[in-house]
Amino acid sequence: MNIRRKARETALQVLYRMDIAEGVNSEAYESELEGLAPGTEARRYSDALIKGILDKKAEIDSTIESHSDNWTIDRMGIVDRNILRVAVYELKYSPDVPYKVIIDEAIELAKRFGSEDSGAFINGIIDKIRRSLEKPHAARVK
Repeated sequence: MNIRRKARETALQVLYRMDIAEGVNSEAYESELEGLAPGTEARRYSDALIKGILDKKAEIDSTIESHSDNWTIDRMGIVDRNILRVAVYELKYSPDVPYKVIIDEAIELAKRFGSEDSGAFINGIIDKIRRSLEKPHAARVK
């Protein structure tokens, strides 16, 4: 399995458990990370995703909601909203990851962990967010 894919999957699992527990649970955090050896690229990337998402959660959730027609973050399935959080965090704060990779990885996570409709739902929201993030950049380039 791709190193970053494993890191994203682990981040999703940690975020899922934190959502269910309604807060940061260090035991859940550590138990999910057990499969990633300390000091490895996968562990570092997973840690960076989790910490970054938790640090920017309000901003990320606001971005998701503002691009989700008739959906609040609380109405979304736990898996879907956490896949979206990972993807939005990468779109905004991981400039080294191409947006096509972010979308593909989110859809793969949705296929593996989400419902039958998760992939299309997530793809639509991520694409709207990606396009809105490109507009200011395109204006600066001209």
